[in-house]
Amino acid sequence: MGDLARFDRFADFLVSEFPDATRVWDIAGGMGKLNAALTARGRHALTFDARAKHLPVPFAERLLTLDEPCTADLVVGLHPDGATRIIVEYAARHRLPFAVVPCCSDNSMPYKPWLRHIGAIAVQAGFVVREAELKMSGRSRVVVGKWV
Repeated sequence: MGDLARFDRFADFLVSEFPDATRVWDIAGGMGKLNAALTARGRHALTFDARAKHLPVPFAERLLTLDEPCTADLVVGLHPDGATRIIVEYAARHRLPFAVVPCCSDNSMPYKPWLRHIGAIAVQAGFVVREAELKMSGRSRVVVGKWV
């Protein structure tokens, strides 16, 4: 079972790291717990996930595609499984910053090489990339991409 504080820890990180991002898209956000944590911190969040059962938060019951019209200031993912790459690609296409806490790769790559691979994709797309660590158990490395 994952760290129950992970949603609050990541929301706190996002608010601190991106203070001007008021419209946040949570990609592959499951039931919407990160959305609820961001909303509690004054952000307008929208969760994308194909899950039909979710919290009563703004929710797009579908997967994010690169062609989705953009109304976000920031795209994020907390353990987004196979959606990690789309978060980086969508952010690049729409010149948005991103923050993602990868858990598993979409190509069976081990965790540390996967982190490096995601960072390399972002750098190649033009982002300035850094990693941070959340104080939580489980996969806790954050890959952050910003534009100069």
